[in-house]
Amino acid sequence: MSGVDLMPWEERSRVESRREFCEAALSGMVPFVVLAGRYGIAPKTGYKWLNRYREEGIGGLVDRSRAPIRSPSRTDPMVEKQVCELRRKHPAWGGRKIHHRLLKLGMVDPPAVSTITGILHRHGLIEPTETHRRPFIRFEAAAPNLMWQMDFKGWFTTGDGRCEPFDVLDDHSRFNLCLRIADQKESTITSILTGVFSRYGMPEQILCDNGSPWANSQPGFRWTGLGVWLIDLGVGLIHSRIRHPQTMGKDERFHRTLDDEVLSTQQSWNNHADVQEAFDRWRPVYNHERPHEALGGAVPADRYRPSTRNMPTSIEPPEYPDGWLTRRVSEKAQIGLRNRQIRIGTAFKGRPVGLKPNDDDQTFDVYYRNEYIRTIRSENK
Repeated sequence: MSGVDLMPWEERSRVESRREFCEAALSGMVPFVVLAGRYGIAPKTGYKWLNRYREEGIGGLVDRSRAPIRSPSRTDPMVEKQVCELRRKHPAWGGRKIHHRLLKLGMVDPPAVSTITGILHRHGLIEPTETHRRPFIRFEAAAPNLMWQMDFKGWFTTGDGRCEPFDVLDDHSRFNLCLRIADQKESTITSILTGVFSRYGMPEQILCDNGSPWANSQPGFRWTGLGVWLIDLGVGLIHSRIRHPQTMGKDERFHRTLDDEVLSTQQSWNNHADVQEAFDRWRPVYNHERPHEALGGAVPADRYRPSTRNMPTSIEPPEYPDGWLTRRVSEKAQIGLRNRQIRIGTAFKGRPVGLKPNDDDQTFDVYYRNEYIRTIRSENK
């Protein structure tokens, strides 16, 4: 039997969800009962899957099945067959990724990268001109959930119209927390992020670009309702440098991988449902199977752990230090200060902002909770 997983995608989705739950439970980062609630299962059920996972590995998570993930021994022809099957299943994977995947599957002494590349050439599974670049080392957060990245991939057209993928990525582990077709409405992204926070907990910060719906194109008033919602939750929102897409390098690289391994596998897509189904099948492969060069051949799930920060059930009103002024933003997005009406931004309508006085007694730094908004003058000049 090949070590390549050929289970139907519906069953695979259940198994990957159970594996994700068990790995999170084993990390001990989140209380077991809380974690079970995030995954929508009873604690008793959670303990059942955890015990099976401890005893049998991923094979114990398949419904009424104990099929082993691999054969105990393999002859050289069988190893070569497995290499070819992995390449056929993942046409964008080269020698390095297949080597790391064979190790992950339990092969004690897999062929060298150069040997795997030769196998692919002999079987006509790799183009002679195909090259592999050394990974470019970028900054990464020191631990999971210190920073996430979120972005829309460029849109394309299916049989039922414009299709735009939205994703959320953990900066430290490259673990994909969300891959959904979505529109750019604030309400849509708020709903999606609520689901992500409910399942994985909340990050300290989220890095995004300067586009909609997390940034406003109006100079001086970049905050949107989505950004203010994140402030209320205690999640910092960081915007990349304008015209510097490399700031979002990990997400940009994720998009290229998504192109190579999913979207380019078909010349055209019938509808959004087909695309989303392909995303749902590939996401567990990316998180749990696909070796990542920047992680030294590990998979993102090896480095990711759920956040200990639960999404709050209620939001406390903001408080500001003694000596600051407090003003509530009107329905016209303004505050009154020394007989002047000063625009703050529509995202803050109805909310109290804090005004920190500067030494000149003429300018104030405006804050909403602990986020700096802008500096205003109390007099015209």
